[in-house]
Amino acid sequence: MAIHDFSSQRLFVEPQLLQGAEIACEGQQANYLLNVLRMREGDRLRVFNGRDGEWDAQLRAVRKKDCRFVVQECLRPQIAGPDVEYLFAPLKHARLDYMVQKAVELGVRRLRPVVTRRTIAERVNLDRMRANVIEAAEQCGILQIAEVCAPVKLDAAISGWDGGRRLVFCDEAALAGSAVEQLAGMAALSPVAVLIGPEGGFDPAERDMLLRQPYTVAVSLGPRIMRADTAAVAALALVNAVHGQGW
Repeated sequence: MAIHDFSSQRLFVEPQLLQGAEIACEGQQANYLLNVLRMREGDRLRVFNGRDGEWDAQLRAVRKKDCRFVVQECLRPQIAGPDVEYLFAPLKHARLDYMVQKAVELGVRRLRPVVTRRTIAERVNLDRMRANVIEAAEQCGILQIAEVCAPVKLDAAISGWDGGRRLVFCDEAALAGSAVEQLAGMAALSPVAVLIGPEGGFDPAERDMLLRQPYTVAVSLGPRIMRADTAAVAALALVNAVHGQGW
């Protein structure tokens, strides 16, 4: 039996979910359900809010531009997902959309844009990032909604760092070797963060600052030159591969 029922429609909602609750649906969400998916009164869907698990719900009171649904039963309880933060130099729109979606699919709990000395796209649309987080969670059976943080300077992020969280620093200048071996020494259940720099790489002073930190684990992603969004997928997949049971 499949872990998730991908044939059922999933919808993220904000209100608390509990048996018998009636939740109004309007605006873009109602348009999506009624006009795009052509759902009708009595149809069922799965709803989640990132806090209360996933619930079966039934459409009621369907009108032209809005509807309501009644929460029926809990299908999956909320569980604590992986404690993985993803720090990245902001990218331009389309590639940032892709990177956010893939990071969510790979289990990231928190998305933290950091501005480096070589960052080109310093402005970030946080609402757009959150919309991509929700869309990826809806499509991939994910219960937790990744937190979207406001951009900060890299040195500010490091100066306020929690030393109990290991930082996997993807360093193109790191010694070549097996990234799996480089990550193997990390405690499987410890919180972790992954850092990917801008297209032009880190400034030498930034790299020195990162390598001086006792919680930093510098890894090489191999000899190939990757775009930042590709490197994100590779690095997060490595972390999942090494610590899969813990995440």
